[in-house]
Amino acid sequence: MASGALRFSTQAGLTQPAAAHAGLPDLRYQTLVGLACWQQLPPEVQRRFSKNLNTGKPTIYAGRVTNVSISRLGWMLAQALRIIGAPLPLSRATGALSIVTVTNDKETGGQIWTRVYWGSTGLPQIIQSRKCFLGRTGLEEHVRAGIGMSLAITVEDGALVFRSQDYFWRCGSLRVTIPKMLTPGHMTVSHKAVTPESFLFTLSLEHGMFGTLVQQEALFESELV
Repeated sequence: MASGALRFSTQAGLTQPAAAHAGLPDLRYQTLVGLACWQQLPPEVQRRFSKNLNTGKPTIYAGRVTNVSISRLGWMLAQALRIIGAPLPLSRATGALSIVTVTNDKETGGQIWTRVYWGSTGLPQIIQSRKCFLGRTGLEEHVRAGIGMSLAITVEDGALVFRSQDYFWRCGSLRVTIPKMLTPGHMTVSHKAVTPESFLFTLSLEHGMFGTLVQQEALFESELV
């Protein structure tokens, strides 16, 4: 198949990993990175990513945005993507309060991540996505309008790192891979422990032709639930 061509596939019958029983840890992230790599993570990172959300209790983190860098093209892209839920930062302001909530997704068996950023004015930016444990890498992140990306997970310097492998549009069991020339670039998200109680969240979007479009860092120091 020629490079950049649309690719179609169906995933009917693809099942999610069995949900962890109440009181037991969720080992799906550990399974994806492998036990040897998982053991290189600090205990607090292991704990955050093995929480059992099937109890019905959400996990909530509070912090602040410490650094934002958005190129002119990145800013225009972020505004255009409002149509699928504004998944990229809309402001270059730092110091904004951020709340992240992680809940169980009863529909897919995965997780729902809700990120809220308060600017100095106006309504807060709310970003929602689903992490689904399926696909060729074992993990996909879905936003609105059927748009998603496959993620590969690694452990690097004690951080848990998520990297985009491809972007796609999904409708039911139909999955269409989006040609690379039509994608926003390579997305990398990392979760790195700073202290036993705090962690640094880093998001970067790199384009092969236009360089770094977006980079954001937020320090989370409180776990509310």
